[in-house]
Amino acid sequence: MGWRITNQAMLQQPDMLRDAMHRGCYMIEAYRCQFHNKEKDKDHIVSHSSHSSKAISVQNFCFSSGTSTQILEEMNGVLDSLSSMVLDASELIVFLESYPACTMETELIINFLLHGESGSTEELEVLPIVGPGRVGKSTLVAHVCRDERIRNHFLEIFFLHKHDFIDSEYPFFKERCGMKHQSSLSNSNSERRLLVVELIGDLDEDTWDRLYSAFKWSVHSSSKIIVTSRSDKIIKFGTTRALTLKYLSHEAYWYFFKTLTFGSLDPKTHPRLTGIAMEISRTLNGSLIAANVTSLVLRGNIDIRFWCKVLAFLRGSYQKHVSRFGDHPIDLMNQNRPAHLERIAARSEDFIVHCEHQRSSQEDVPEIKLHDLVYGGIKPQGKFEVLAWKSEIPPYYSYVYASEIPELKTKAAKRKRCMKNEVVPC
Repeated sequence: MGWRITNQAMLQQPDMLRDAMHRGCYMIEAYRCQFHNKEKDKDHIVSHSSHSSKAISVQNFCFSSGTSTQILEEMNGVLDSLSSMVLDASELIVFLESYPACTMETELIINFLLHGESGSTEELEVLPIVGPGRVGKSTLVAHVCRDERIRNHFLEIFFLHKHDFIDSEYPFFKERCGMKHQSSLSNSNSERRLLVVELIGDLDEDTWDRLYSAFKWSVHSSSKIIVTSRSDKIIKFGTTRALTLKYLSHEAYWYFFKTLTFGSLDPKTHPRLTGIAMEISRTLNGSLIAANVTSLVLRGNIDIRFWCKVLAFLRGSYQKHVSRFGDHPIDLMNQNRPAHLERIAARSEDFIVHCEHQRSSQEDVPEIKLHDLVYGGIKPQGKFEVLAWKSEIPPYYSYVYASEIPELKTKAAKRKRCMKNEVVPC
């Protein structure tokens, strides 16, 4: 993952190694937590048993459960896979030593921007990047655009959102685009420019044709376009193979969540906390925002009873939401659809997250923070905005939820309704 590799076949090998490493770490920690819990249960039963024969049978059960056997079998499978990969990795290691550090997805985009059919065709090259919401499309592009090679290659880099160009005509680039970079080099590669179009959903062909034609008319033929969206329908606008981003695998997500939650603590020395953290990570449905918010809360109170309380709260809250509305609330929020969330201090009082807005580092953000609302004692009234998370990496977006706490029905209204239905209130 740490090298600038242009050979596509070679790119697949470290990707496979990374996935196998995540699976292996996950299986080892799952087995360690299960073994620790069973040892504790076994000791508890033995200390309270007056019959040695019963203690022996319990001990045998602890070491021969089907779950443990299944985990060991999966661990052996992952170990065999890793061993085979490592044995074949000698040539890969020699190959990698000649490459500077980078990530695979980043290098794919940089290769597209620096190379291609510059000057050999009148059509501009377009790279589509697709993936679900909150998967990191904007973050990835922001990292690419901060690369010195890209800044030196393009005279100007523009960012355009869907609402910036609908029903607009040329010269909307100078008026509506957010210019993120303007080269200071005197020989700044003629008139080469880069346009990044960030969409949420689909874009009709007429609007795309107007956008493409206006940009093409105003720039050099070696200029390029990157278009990002949650919808794979934009792939048809590309002139090269689309880059598809996916959520982290369950094992990779646990690796990420564990790093955030434990920080400098060694999870091996806290097996019970590790086991609870693994269960919490399963409830979060791969959400990066939820991982950051929840790990922040857990880090602030390293207490097993509190962590168990958080786990019970999340499980109950999410199961209740699925039962009432048919979907996990995180799945709905990833689609920018309304979701009902609970507060740990007053679980009977839901608050509704209507939609999410991304704000730049220059824009103001609300003072109410999501972790204080869900896990603290803050209780706003009516409609309000809450800061879900403020990213510490480019493009430094703040994620803001437009939320609402519905007004509770008054006792008088309840009494009036009861009288109308001829029911005597208690």
